Amino acid sequence: MQPFSLRIFVADGDPDGLRIVERSNWVGRALVFPRAAWAQPSVATRPELQQTGVVLLLGPREDGEGDRLYIGEGDPIKPRLATHHSGKDQKDFWTRAICFVSMGQGLNKAHVQFLEANLIRQAKQAKRVPLDVENKKNETEPTLSEADRADMQVFLQHMLGMLPVLGVHAFEQPPQAPAASAPELTCKGKGLLARGYESTQGFVVKAGSQAMAQTVPSMAPSMLARRQELIDLGVLAQQDAAYVFIQDYAFSSPSTAACVVLGRNANGRLEWKDAQGRALKSLQENESA
Repeated sequence: MQPFSLRIFVADGDPDGLRIVERSNWVGRALVFPRAAWAQPSVATRPELQQTGVVLLLGPREDGEGDRLYIGEGDPIKPRLATHHSGKDQKDFWTRAICFVSMGQGLNKAHVQFLEANLIRQAKQAKRVPLDVENKKNETEPTLSEADRADMQVFLQHMLGMLPVLGVHAFEQPPQAPAASAPELTCKGKGLLARGYESTQGFVVKAGSQAMAQTVPSMAPSMLARRQELIDLGVLAQQDAAYVFIQDYAFSSPSTAACVVLGRNANGRLEWKDAQGRALKSLQENESA
């Protein structure tokens, strides 16, 4: 990965309102704004919304834990957003929008369909957030020339690099290997073993790790919902008397990872241990000593 810088312009003076985000040495531009600002002149009159572009709508999941996501495109953007705000295709869940356009030659319908299809594909592979029902269909890329396809691949990679900075982690895959400074940790339960490590994306549980088949009645409802979501997404699959992680998966914290693995409420800083039996809490305290 190459270093880059972002320039964020707070267009109406409200840090929670409309923000215009540009990346160094790139023709793309992102507009980020809350749903409540949709009808305000600062958003409604933006010329970027009259362009062809990609739309991401984010809002809380039904259990309130984390985001759900809709990925779409507009040619131009504004009518598509209007119908998702209060039109026939209204989506109640979203609370913020991120729109990407090009300030160079501009994007056309085929370009944004290509970007939409690849974003949906990557979100499905990452399985970090539930997608809107419209995105669960199979996406087919449009036919692009070799040059246009290469340009859109670059545009896509720049978008994907910016989104985590904007608080969107739906497309991130766990790192292929832990950093040299991150030891492999294990979490053990009744006859099961899970392996994981800390990363910049969160706490990664490695593919092949086991999780309890049953949960205890006292497990927090939010953790029950998170665990069931991973089962529904295919991250966890039942094998014999336990669940198994089908892929490496990044959790927001070691405690969430431990709860899912053990099927009960757990403090991940105590449950995850290195080869010498030292808990993550002790390792972190030694690092800061």
